Amino acid sequence: MVKNLCISVIPQEEKEENRGSAEFQVFSFTNKIRRLTSHLELHRKDYLSQRGLQKILGKRQRILAYLSKKNKVRYKELISQLNIREPQTR
Repeated sequence: MVKNLCISVIPQEEKEENRGSAEFQVFSFTNKIRRLTSHLELHRKDYLSQRGLQKILGKRQRILAYLSKKNKVRYKELISQLNIREPQTR
């Protein structure tokens, strides 16, 4: 499922060129988050992985906040393509 998502969201040529782009970073963090979530469903007491997941979630949230400030259209497209909920405001 993850490899199919890569093809649909970011074309292969762009993936190799723009690894520093905000979209690619959010995409790679989303893949890591999904992998860690499935790992934690089996290993509930793996606290180091839980902490790693929280750190990755925070990084992705900061990049999404940056992208929403810079370009709202790209932000909305990325969220809809990756099936991510919008971060809740306080």
